[in-house]
Amino acid sequence: MHPKANIHIKNKRATFDYIVLDRYTAGLQLFGTEIKSIREGKAGLVDTYCTFVGGELWVKGMHIATYAFGSYNNHESKRDRKLLLTKRELRKLQNAVKDTGKTIVPLELFITEQGYAKLEIALCQGKHTYDKRQSLREKEDQRTIERTMRAY
Repeated sequence: MHPKANIHIKNKRATFDYIVLDRYTAGLQLFGTEIKSIREGKAGLVDTYCTFVGGELWVKGMHIATYAFGSYNNHESKRDRKLLLTKRELRKLQNAVKDTGKTIVPLELFITEQGYAKLEIALCQGKHTYDKRQSLREKEDQRTIERTMRAY
């Protein structure tokens, strides 16, 4: 097992704001200083989204902090990064995004057992306000059930 394989950076707003329809695991095209920062856990998925540019899928708005020991060739913290998926997956996602109301959102950034950085992305549909209230109610009910189970 890789010593830093327990890095899991999650996008907590994604499941609150969107209904997840389909999940994919994509590789990331990174610089050396970027993977070092990710292994230190210095990355964020707040306000990130994926978009197609020239038939390729790119993640935009993903923050990876500059590496502390990086020299003059350190990376830019909020640059666009290319996602690595198979042609079949890219075609399927591109056709799905053409439908109105669907978008691709990053859910989780993690390090595999082999030491590679992967991004779990999802094809999502936006939730309405009443759906969000329903999600909050379900989460509160689940907490109440867990509290009562622990009491006994």
